[in-house]
Amino acid sequence: MSAEMISRRAFAGGIAALAFAHRAGAQGYAGLGDTANGFAPVTAGKVFAFPADHGPHPEFRIEWWYLTANLTDASGAACGLQWTLFRQATQPGPQAEGWANRQVWMGHAAVTRADTHRFSELFARGGVGQAGVEAKPFMAWIDDWEMKGSARTDDRTLAPLTLKASGVDFSYALTLEADRPVVLQGHAGYSRKSDRGQASYYYSQPFFRARGTLTIDDRPVNVSGEAWMDREWSSQPLASDQTGWDWFSLHLPDDEKLMLYRLRQKDGRDNLFGNWITPDGRSVEIAAPGNSLTPLAMTEIDGRKLPTSWRVNLPTRGLVIETTPLNPRSWMGTGFSYWEGPIRFTGSHAGIGYLEMTGY
Repeated sequence: MSAEMISRRAFAGGIAALAFAHRAGAQGYAGLGDTANGFAPVTAGKVFAFPADHGPHPEFRIEWWYLTANLTDASGAACGLQWTLFRQATQPGPQAEGWANRQVWMGHAAVTRADTHRFSELFARGGVGQAGVEAKPFMAWIDDWEMKGSARTDDRTLAPLTLKASGVDFSYALTLEADRPVVLQGHAGYSRKSDRGQASYYYSQPFFRARGTLTIDDRPVNVSGEAWMDREWSSQPLASDQTGWDWFSLHLPDDEKLMLYRLRQKDGRDNLFGNWITPDGRSVEIAAPGNSLTPLAMTEIDGRKLPTSWRVNLPTRGLVIETTPLNPRSWMGTGFSYWEGPIRFTGSHAGIGYLEMTGY
């Protein structure tokens, strides 16, 4: 496991981001349960507009562009990759130019095989061109990492795109194609996180087809497979007594998809939310009392015990599966540390996906 050193050009932004993380760490996962006075609220009934909503929403406190890919190489060996750009507003209010800008950007990139997990992290300040997102033509970047559209990119599908990132001992470059529009999560894009009003705006592109090159230790291989992009923004996505989440994105047989997550509370009364996505892109909430996520196996990493294998039970959908990680040690030892890696599952349905676990 390795992490790229913060570049000299990103140093000032990194100091600001890390200071904010340390100050907020006691307020839920990475400060996401802290109060958000002065920032824009998330309310039901939003009408999404594209391409505008592919771009940033600086009036909200936190936002991300998050892509994971389940891939295989020419020999059939499984691998995975992650590309994420986070935006965090340090204060509410009008945006300023240059170094007075109140936006902090953070990028995470990772590659995973059964025998290794590599990751890298970058920081940047807003207002100086080092990181940002443009809605049309779509472009998300931090330093030389980028997720980039072109004149061919369809606003409804957010495709095609090119994707690239690198660390000291890995790199990748992919092309992403999709033939179906992005999918609204939660209830028409309003994703409830608790019974006390916490929520986010949330949509996904779960139908990306990925193809390109992945390089580890200067050994490039051609890869292809399925990718999933999440777009989410909020001002307070967690309640103060919620410690983190366990999140699944699953590619089911016959091109169905499942997004499912558990928000953990200090009192043990966890909340479970999700959406079942049909092959034609219809998204249906699946919140029901009988749904359950049950840890099956634990992995100890850096003094933490994490549930890296799970049983997922959705009775109304006839789904009972057990998940297994490609690499149980897929720990992201970044400023905001978490577990993120590719998984496979068997049972009533079989397939592949990604698991993210935060707050452990």
